[in-house]
Amino acid sequence: MSKALPLLNGFGFALLFYTEVKIMIEPFLLGTYTKKDSEGIYRVELDTEAKKLQNLTLLAKESNPTYVAESKDGIIYAVYDQERMGGIAAYRPDGDGKYKLINKVLETGAPVCYVGFDEDRQLIYGANYHKGELNTYTVLEDKGVGPATSFYHHDKTGPHPNQDAPHIHYTNLTPDGRLIVCDLGTDQVYIYDVEPNGLLSTRSIYKAQPGTGPRHVVFNPNGKYVYLVGELDCSVSVLEYKDTGDLVFVDKYYTKPDDWHEFNSAAAIRFNEKTNTLYVSNRGHDSIAVFKVTEDGRKLELIQRIHTEGHFPRDFNIDPSGQFLVVGHQFSDNLSLFEISEDDGTLTLLDDTFYGPETVCVYFE
Repeated sequence: MSKALPLLNGFGFALLFYTEVKIMIEPFLLGTYTKKDSEGIYRVELDTEAKKLQNLTLLAKESNPTYVAESKDGIIYAVYDQERMGGIAAYRPDGDGKYKLINKVLETGAPVCYVGFDEDRQLIYGANYHKGELNTYTVLEDKGVGPATSFYHHDKTGPHPNQDAPHIHYTNLTPDGRLIVCDLGTDQVYIYDVEPNGLLSTRSIYKAQPGTGPRHVVFNPNGKYVYLVGELDCSVSVLEYKDTGDLVFVDKYYTKPDDWHEFNSAAAIRFNEKTNTLYVSNRGHDSIAVFKVTEDGRKLELIQRIHTEGHFPRDFNIDPSGQFLVVGHQFSDNLSLFEISEDDGTLTLLDDTFYGPETVCVYFE
């Protein structure tokens, strides 16, 4: 923003000149569990000039809002969990720095674990891990959540003990507007065509190697390659995304050290377009694996593995400038801030002491 500042000239008269004062604040949301000290959805500020986190603010008091998404007009859609009922809730700013509940849509049983928002179609997508269901919701005129319009249940399972049933873990849009869905329980990734009313039709089904446990995906900005994180075998699979909507296996890489034999599961995955690097978190080894991506997006090279200085890095995210990475730890209640090298995308720890209770989701606004 521009600000007028006074300046005295040689004769003692005040002159005005204008200078550009840049406010280098990047806000982001935290989705959390509320089993201990957390109370709901929080906002934190990243000061990119001072290279620090500041101002933890409770936006909405809610039970276990573990994942959030935000529309362009500032409406927050979040997981809602209350008294053996689960679903999605919508919140709008109320003018005093807090958010007011618009409405919530609940069903009996476990809530969804992931929320995706479709700005063009005004739809909300929910992945229900425990039920193995994919839910789509319309957005109402007041920006609230409409009733679920479709439910899809997938029934084949993999060999891992955690694959006892279908477990939908992720649902969001492809660059060309289709819906991509990860089912950890069946080792499958689904591509759907989406109708304006939220009805889905299957475009393709990709079958991952048994025991992979597909959790989340991220696309290369070129739209031609998908990076699939396997929670159960701690892997990243490179998949080619065809114009037809088919996914084709290219290669597979692993996120944890070969000599690590204790518990580990891969969790979040992010792509930094500025440095052409891919990042994956390890829960157990408590680290971030950094991969350099070839220019065409087809190959990866592990260039760093760095500890996150907290326990169970459930999620992390990269700020819009591509210069900083924030890690949320579910069990140690701290956020770690890393600076990203402009040269190669490697990480340098700046701070690991900022309080972030029971963090499950880090979402830059």
